[in-house]
Amino acid sequence: MAGQKIQAPKGVSEYVPPRSAAFEFVRESLIEPARLSGYQLIELPVFEDTELFKRGVGESTDVVSKEMYTFEDRGGRSITLRPEGTAGVMRAVIEHGLDRGQLPSKLWYSGAFFRAERPQAGRYRQFYQVGIEAIGLDDPAIDAEVIAIADAGFKRIGLSKYRLDITSLGDAESRSAHRIDLVAFIASLDLDDATKLRASLNPLRLFDDKRPEISQAMADAPLLINYLNQSSREHFAKVTSYLDALGISYTLNPRMVRGLDYYTGTTFEFVHELLGAQSGIGGGGRYDGLMAELGGQALSGIGFGLGVDRALLAAEAEGVISQDSFVSDLFIIPLDDLAKEKALQIASSLRHAGKTVEVAFGDRALKGAMKGADKSGARYVIVIGDSEITSATVELKEMKTGSTSSVKIDSLLSAI
Repeated sequence: MAGQKIQAPKGVSEYVPPRSAAFEFVRESLIEPARLSGYQLIELPVFEDTELFKRGVGESTDVVSKEMYTFEDRGGRSITLRPEGTAGVMRAVIEHGLDRGQLPSKLWYSGAFFRAERPQAGRYRQFYQVGIEAIGLDDPAIDAEVIAIADAGFKRIGLSKYRLDITSLGDAESRSAHRIDLVAFIASLDLDDATKLRASLNPLRLFDDKRPEISQAMADAPLLINYLNQSSREHFAKVTSYLDALGISYTLNPRMVRGLDYYTGTTFEFVHELLGAQSGIGGGGRYDGLMAELGGQALSGIGFGLGVDRALLAAEAEGVISQDSFVSDLFIIPLDDLAKEKALQIASSLRHAGKTVEVAFGDRALKGAMKGADKSGARYVIVIGDSEITSATVELKEMKTGSTSSVKIDSLLSAI
């Protein structure tokens, strides 16, 4: 019907002012520690060949089996909107030969990702992540750096009510030894056919099953952490010792299983205590076989994906983020055309110096313009007319207190 409103699809997270400023702050806070650590931007396509995720993420995962947005393009090719970032990064690293340059290849990315899930608080069909990948070296110090970068991002936002869960999923030898006993244990359980099928593809998946009856059945299952061979134990011990040296607290969680099949060795998740069921705000781990699986060299890698949406919800739940933090420094009200020209000059100069400055447009009366200044939330406001231009002096009003002071126009930068 003509004129009928069209709404965003269900389950899409979108951000409009003023909350979008808080979203931007959270995203940039999560990115900055990676930049400071020498990671470089990689900008990836939003859709990829479906086979990339089947091979890279794992067909036994809920992500691939239930949640991907997959379609045929006009050429009959199977295309999938990216449900996660690591597989796409690895594809790009192989395709562009980054694995043949200086190692480790250290990359960061951010953007929208897509999963056809049941929408609920903190779980969206379109969601936003910041991620990093360090590819090419199997050094436990890199594991610690990757975890520290994530921790620094959350602290930069101001979060404190979260914990870091960490474990090791071991190397191929360790997992093979564990799988024998785990498969034997699962065979003794009374499971439905769908769960048996999931277990046959990847028995570790049952540790991640949230159904109470499955959690109870798996309570006595053998844990992978007890099957680590010497090299895996030594690697994990070095990771935790580096975290201790960095003063990063953590909780050993040997039952933790990430939702993607490519993880090996060091695996971790950040959990926020105020977010209820969707408490994970980010996580990651090492993926030693992924590059070879995707047709590249047999190089090791480690990375994380941090949820921007959930980090924002966590910041709001903790009360550490306020919309007042993102308002303009100055709101300028010109009274006529000549004053408008002067206002634009002042705004340009202050913006060049890094200040956020708004100008009242539309030739509103002074009373209406002051209402606009108040609604904008700007910290300060000035009015410019003939007398202000002549004297090169303005009355600087602090909006929160209502106090005013005379300030020379060329001293406005220091005054605000």
